[in-house]
Amino acid sequence: MFVTILELVLDSAEGAFLEVGVFVGFVLLLFGYINFKKSGDFISSIERSKKWQPVLGALLGLTPGCGGAIFVMPLFFKGAVSFGTVIATLVATMGDSAFVLIASHPLQYLIISFLSFIAAIITGYAVDKTNLGIEILEKYKSRRKSKEDLDQDHANADHSLLQYECNRMGGCNDNLIKHIGHSEGDEIDLLLHHKLKGHQSHDTLGYRFTHNGFYLYWLIMLIALPLGIGLLLQVDINELFIPNLGLVIGTLGTAFSILMMIMSKKFLGDDTHEETELKAMSLKETFIHNAQDTAFVVTWVFVGFLAYEILVLAIGGGDYATGEGMIETVLLATGILSIIIGSAIGLIPGCGPQIIFVTLFTRGLVPFAALFANAVSQDGDALLPLIAIDRRSALWATVITTIPAVIFGLIIYWLEINLPIVSMLQTTFTSLK
Repeated sequence: MFVTILELVLDSAEGAFLEVGVFVGFVLLLFGYINFKKSGDFISSIERSKKWQPVLGALLGLTPGCGGAIFVMPLFFKGAVSFGTVIATLVATMGDSAFVLIASHPLQYLIISFLSFIAAIITGYAVDKTNLGIEILEKYKSRRKSKEDLDQDHANADHSLLQYECNRMGGCNDNLIKHIGHSEGDEIDLLLHHKLKGHQSHDTLGYRFTHNGFYLYWLIMLIALPLGIGLLLQVDINELFIPNLGLVIGTLGTAFSILMMIMSKKFLGDDTHEETELKAMSLKETFIHNAQDTAFVVTWVFVGFLAYEILVLAIGGGDYATGEGMIETVLLATGILSIIIGSAIGLIPGCGPQIIFVTLFTRGLVPFAALFANAVSQDGDALLPLIAIDRRSALWATVITTIPAVIFGLIIYWLEINLPIVSMLQTTFTSLK
């Protein structure tokens, strides 16, 4: 049994890094570069376009990862965007689980993105038809500190970490980070940069490891990329000129990813408002933090793969084939319950549990309708700054995004059951994969 479990661990490690991780890493770099170049401009466009804010928020939410969605959250408390825009952004975002889906099922990712975009716009404008946003904002302002108190708190706050980052990047205006979505010294600055976890102190082992080890991490990624492409082309990469090359590189990559995640102290969520601002200021910071983001995704995919393999083995009483057959039987019986489960998991802040859910979909354990419900319900890391600023608005956002998740999830489930063309297309997509 020990040998069997060890084989499952190694196979899961290889699959997590080569089937998903390498593609996630380079897609992250692509969108990280776009974020570095355009994030500030896009936020300015949302602030100016009052009529189209929910649409623009939904577009920003569709950006893989949580960076774009994170920037929108503080804008509501400045009065720059409506609460419907916040909701539209959160409905559209899939967080880091989007990268997993892009790497494994790109066509399904496009379908979910399109449907989520429609659901996000409808929900966002519907929320703006109510007075909910106005009421939330008024109650937030009534609790807000006076400018004198904020100035005093800001003067007493420790700015050494931010100044260190500025000096490392070659200097910043006024020796402080350029903020997106808020201003230096306001209440949001104090909450997101001084009270909420930002980045590690530069004198810690974790900081030194992640800010130097990223070079090696991207080198391993670069070596692994041809192997990942080989897997896509159905090449047996373990029978090439070096025996078990895929197993060695995949296991090494996953092990390094786990170490990187531990050193960065990111377990449920991997992106903070502060780190997202740093990535928008420096291309080197984009490489550093995208390495951490990739390691986070790879680790959770590995956990998902391994959990699935062990579950199959356990259900089958040690017989893998029997376990798979029993799981397929359970899947056929879950039906509507899977929609509720997907939506409920989406209620959990952070990206880790959502990556697990998408990973189970890649293993055939989750139906498409449930995956869509989870994609709409989940808010990823974008919910964390909202919780830090105003828990009441975060609670409302969590509840509201769950409603379209269940409604649209049930509609898609009904279409899957009652329209043969939908099932046929899904079968075709799966065979193409």
